[in-house]
Amino acid sequence: MSADLSAPTSSTSQQKDDQTPTRTQQGPAGSGPVTTALDRPAAILPPPPVRYDKNGEPKRHSYTSLWRLRSYMLPYLPRFIAMFVFGGLSVGATIVVPLVTRQVIDGPIAHADRPGLWALGFFAMGLGIVEAILVFGRRWTVAKATLGVEYDIRVDLYAKLQRLPMAVHDRWQSGQLLSRMMSDLSTIRRFLGFGLLFLIINSAQILVVTGILIHLYWPLGVVVLISIVPTVLLCRRVAREFVRLSRKIQDETGDVASTIEEGAHGLRVIKSFGRAEYMFSKFDARSVQLYKTSLQKIKLQSSFWTFLEVIPNATLVIVLALGAVAAGQDKVTLGTLVAFATLMTSLTGPISMLGMQISQAQEAMTASDRLADIFDTENTITDGPVELGDQVRGHLKLENVGFTFADADQPVLHDLNLDLAPGETVALVGATGAGKSILTGLVPRLYDVTAGRITVDDVDIRELRLPELRRVVAIAFEDPTLFSMSARENLTLGRPDASQEDIDEAIDVAQAHFVYDLPWGLDTRIGEQGMSLSGGQRQRLALARAVLSKPSVLVLDDTLSALDIHTEALVEAALKRVLKGVTGIVVAHRASTVLLADRVAMLSGGTITHVGSHAELLETVPEYRELLSADFNPTEEFDVLEEEARR
Repeated sequence: MSADLSAPTSSTSQQKDDQTPTRTQQGPAGSGPVTTALDRPAAILPPPPVRYDKNGEPKRHSYTSLWRLRSYMLPYLPRFIAMFVFGGLSVGATIVVPLVTRQVIDGPIAHADRPGLWALGFFAMGLGIVEAILVFGRRWTVAKATLGVEYDIRVDLYAKLQRLPMAVHDRWQSGQLLSRMMSDLSTIRRFLGFGLLFLIINSAQILVVTGILIHLYWPLGVVVLISIVPTVLLCRRVAREFVRLSRKIQDETGDVASTIEEGAHGLRVIKSFGRAEYMFSKFDARSVQLYKTSLQKIKLQSSFWTFLEVIPNATLVIVLALGAVAAGQDKVTLGTLVAFATLMTSLTGPISMLGMQISQAQEAMTASDRLADIFDTENTITDGPVELGDQVRGHLKLENVGFTFADADQPVLHDLNLDLAPGETVALVGATGAGKSILTGLVPRLYDVTAGRITVDDVDIRELRLPELRRVVAIAFEDPTLFSMSARENLTLGRPDASQEDIDEAIDVAQAHFVYDLPWGLDTRIGEQGMSLSGGQRQRLALARAVLSKPSVLVLDDTLSALDIHTEALVEAALKRVLKGVTGIVVAHRASTVLLADRVAMLSGGTITHVGSHAELLETVPEYRELLSADFNPTEEFDVLEEEARR
């Protein structure tokens, strides 16, 4: 199958990419080489001890998860301090300008002092220029800090996902994970760069300006102070509902993302079965639900923000009316009244923006809760302290192995025993759903056994370091996963330092010679999931990848199912040579594949019921005969394979 595939990355850009600092070398805040995020725990702080209310219910604050992320701000602490300094000085300049205006009116203007008017006028203009410079400095300072925090959290989050076992990923939709990695992190970044600063600065400005207003003329100051009370009460009332709606929207956004991803990856199936309308209705239902929830949130925001707009403007009208009366009675000077009105006007913006900043804070808290869901997920598959060294014999043994899914009542596998001598190949045969794929996933610890143990060279695989185990054990899956990179990069994924000779040998074993005919040969970039290749081509490329890693234990999970009989015969003949000296488990559904093995293990009812040669099981096990045909002649089949291999 020929394919329209992408050109390889140029060598210049490739070298440039290799030289780009990453977190495995030096991150944004790094000052030298650092370990990769895969080698260290995430920097998020541990959750606080659980406290309970009087009813025995766990007591938790909405800001807890967001507060735990403060450790990511520490490398950028000088920039965040500078951000608050710039912001505070900028607000200070804003407050000083009305006070200067008061002096201008009550001084030079009232006394016709032209030189004094020019001096104070230039001073006020200078304050305006300083304020503009401070705003620029704040924005320039905060950009690198917030982007750096977002980068560091994203790296730790991705590393955490890589460390978590398959059992966890089976429960998570990929769209939900993508939503957390992208939109939730962007929400937190925007809050740290804008919402956090102005929530604190504007709150401080409201308190300081209110204090100044009381000092200028306390009756009017008390009016302003009273107007703040309903604002505070409303904020407390709205906060809980806003958190609920924000979490619901972010979860529903993840659902929509999952639907889009499923539709993109399954487009060929959708088109071939004519189910575009069904998939669209599924997408539309989730989109409509997201739309309705978003409208609920907007309605809440609108009423909240409108109230925050009305309060300061209504207060300003009252202040101006009472101030005019006081000025008419000579209780305040004209300059004081103008300064009071100007300062009161300066509060309108912070109070009206308070709603948006509180909204941002609630969204950031919800987003951090969703990130904490991942960070707090227990990693049940961890490194052991043991290394096997270079001399690995490949003696694989399963002793009373059992496996039960976390949410299941009945075990998938139980009391399973199998002993593979070094260099021996065993074919695993069983009906669909018997647990063959689960069993193959236990060997490289994609899942952990829930009973018994698996050993390599008499060492429990749970005692081995994971990189060591996965160097020793290679697996090729029935449904191969290929990445959007070159064919060479896909092949060498398990062994980046492989020589061209080794690559050619692995390609020859897997009969994957088609890669040489791609537009740019091995350097051709194949599409996402390798969908530009046929099913058989993807399987052969994945098989070549497993063979190239030169493992001591090779697990083949029905990796020949998509091959035609002629290609299968060639691959099996080559595998016969490769499996010599390698301990192998081969999941087989075809009799021809069984002939690769020295022995056959029959998996039925969640355990291995029979072990023996193909001929023995054909003769003595009815279930095995039903699976692989009772009239199968192993001698004749082997002759056919030999003939195909010679061709």
